[in-house]
Amino acid sequence: MSERGAHGRDHGRRGPGRAIAVALVAVLLVTALLAMAACGEQTPQFFRRVGGNADEGCPRPASLTGAEFNDQERGLRVLRKAAFRGDFFAQLELGSRYAAERATDKNIEDPIESATWLAMALANEEGFAPINRVNRGPFGGWRPLSRYDDCRANERASAYRRLDRTLSRMTLEEQEAVRDRVIYILSTQDAPGFRTLARLHDGLYGPFGEPQDNPQGREAWGRRNNGRDGLQAATGLFRRNDVDAYLYNYLAVQTGDVGSYVLLKDFERSSPNRTQYGRFVEAKARQWVPPFEFYPNKAPASGVPFSDESRPRGDAFEYATSRITELPFIHVGRALRYLGISEIAASQPTQLSKREVETLEAVLGHPMDGRLSLLERVRAIQLAAVNGSSEAQLVLAVMYAEGIGVPIDYARSFHWFEEAARQGSPEAKFALSSYFALGVAGVADQDKAEAVVLRIDSALAGFAPSAARLQAVLAQVSRSQQRR
Repeated sequence: MSERGAHGRDHGRRGPGRAIAVALVAVLLVTALLAMAACGEQTPQFFRRVGGNADEGCPRPASLTGAEFNDQERGLRVLRKAAFRGDFFAQLELGSRYAAERATDKNIEDPIESATWLAMALANEEGFAPINRVNRGPFGGWRPLSRYDDCRANERASAYRRLDRTLSRMTLEEQEAVRDRVIYILSTQDAPGFRTLARLHDGLYGPFGEPQDNPQGREAWGRRNNGRDGLQAATGLFRRNDVDAYLYNYLAVQTGDVGSYVLLKDFERSSPNRTQYGRFVEAKARQWVPPFEFYPNKAPASGVPFSDESRPRGDAFEYATSRITELPFIHVGRALRYLGISEIAASQPTQLSKREVETLEAVLGHPMDGRLSLLERVRAIQLAAVNGSSEAQLVLAVMYAEGIGVPIDYARSFHWFEEAARQGSPEAKFALSSYFALGVAGVADQDKAEAVVLRIDSALAGFAPSAARLQAVLAQVSRSQQRR
C-alpha cells in the first residue's frame, strides 16, 4: 500500500474527531461570550420554564424581612406604607405576614387581608413589566435570562397559587370584602390606580391586568391544559365586564391625566360595541364612590389595626387637608366623644390630653406621637361617621361639598347627607332637598316633588331655614288662591 493511501486513510479517521473538537471549542467560546455579555445576569439555561419554582424568588430587602417579634407593629407599619405606595415586594410580604407563614405571625393571621395584598401584588405592574427585554426564542430560553425578571415571574406564579388556595376557602361575602379592599386601595392612587382597575375588568387583559401573553396569567387561566386545571378562585375574583372597564377608564380621565384620555379612546376603538356605553358610564361615574370612606381599621387578635396609609396626592388634596383648620374644632371634639376617646367635646386641640390623642392614633394605626395632625382630625370625623354618628355624617357631607379637609366630591357629599337623613337629621333632609331642587351634576337628578317632600319633613322636624321656606311657600299659595 502506498504511503499516500495510508496517509489518506489516517486523515479520514482523524477528520471527524477534529471536527467534533472544533465544535466543542466553539460552543465553549460562545457560552463564555454570552456569559460575559450578560453583564451580571446568570449564565445561559436551556428549555427553562420561567415561573415554575417558588423557591427561586427574589431576595427581600432586609427592612422587609427582619425578625420583628418584639416590634411587630412597627414592622407592619413600614410594610403598609410601602405597599400603599405600590411596592411589589412589600405587598408580597404583607400577603405572607397575614397568612401567618411564620410562627411569629400567628397573632395577626387574617385570610382576607392576606388575599388583598396578594391580589394587589399580582395587579402591580412592577411584578410583570419586563426589565430586560430578552428574546427567549421559540424554545423559551436560548439566550441569557434576566435574573430579576425570572425571580419576579416565580414570585407571581407562587402568589397566584397562594391566592387561589386562600380564596377557595372563603365564602362569597369574604371574597367580596377582598374585592372591595383592592378597589379602595387602587382608588387612592389616582389615574394609575383607576387604569389598573380598568384592566382588571377588561377581557383583553390577563386575570390581574397583565398582558394576555404573560406566562403566569396564562397558566392561571389554564390555557396550557385546554382550559382545565386553571386557578378558578384567583382568576374569578374580578369578573370581566365592559361597563366596569369603561367606568374605571373614564374615572382615570376625570383626574386630569392626559395619558388616560388616550387609553380611553383606545378602549372605545378596541371593540365596536364599547362606544355605546359612553353616556351610561358618564352618568354612573358621577355617582361612583369607593367601597370605604377609608381603609377598614379592624384589628386581629394582636391589636394591630389595618392602618390606612393612603396619603393625599397632588396639590388639590394637600390644599383640602390644610383647610380642615377652617372647620370649628368642636366637630372634631364631638366625634372623639362619640367614639369614646374623650369624655368631653373639646372645642380646642389644647383641651385634649396626650393620652387621648395617642388613643386616636392607636385606633387609626398611626405612630403614637401624641400630636394631633391635620389628617387625624379628618380621620376622627370620618371614623365617627362610619360608626354611625349622624352629626359626624352631616359634617362630613358638608366637608365634601365645600372641599374642607377632603377634596370636593358631590357624590360622596350626597352619600353622607343620605346616611344622616336616614337617621332623621332635619339638616340633612334640607340639604338633600336642595340637591333635588337644583339637580347636581348628575349626582341627583332634578326632582322638585322630592325636594318639597324633604323640605316638609325637615320643617316638621323643626329645622328653622326649612320652616321659614315652607311658610313662604304656603303664603304664596294662599295669595294665589285669594286672587282666584
